[in-house]
Amino acid sequence: GVGKTTLIQKVTQALKSSGIPIDGFYTEEVREGGRRTGFDVVTLSGKRGPLSRVSSDASTSRREYRVGQYVVDLVSFEQLVLPMLRNVNHGSDAEKKICVIDEIGKMELFSQAFIQAVRQTLTGSGTVVLGTIPIPKGKPLDLVEEIRSRKDVKVFSVS
Repeated sequence: GVGKTTLIQKVTQALKSSGIPIDGFYTEEVREGGRRTGFDVVTLSGKRGPLSRVSSDASTSRREYRVGQYVVDLVSFEQLVLPMLRNVNHGSDAEKKICVIDEIGKMELFSQAFIQAVRQTLTGSGTVVLGTIPIPKGKPLDLVEEIRSRKDVKVFSVS
């Protein structure tokens, strides 16, 4: 709630308007009647789908991925994000690209395929990643700490 996504959106618009090749996604709050009911994934190519929604009941039917009151829609998330990340990772080295990943957090990290794709994107030559990671509170998230401690990563705190 400090404005990470707003900052990402403004930077993305500035980069796009200067003609820099950029792809990726950001997460956006979904509100109904003034209260937050979940989050959507929005790709820079304009696709949108649910990342999570407030759980409608207390039953934990089938294999549910939950963060607090939210149930994560892993299938929707992976369908939107994985093809885009694969595309970034398999582009020719000639086209240096910027990849926006907002965010690498608890909800997203339920996806093992996403974790692999992020690692691949970070190690792939020619791709600059503009991403957001949460400030550590509670149990550290392995991938987040791995990213934070990389020599080729610059972390800015947004307040």
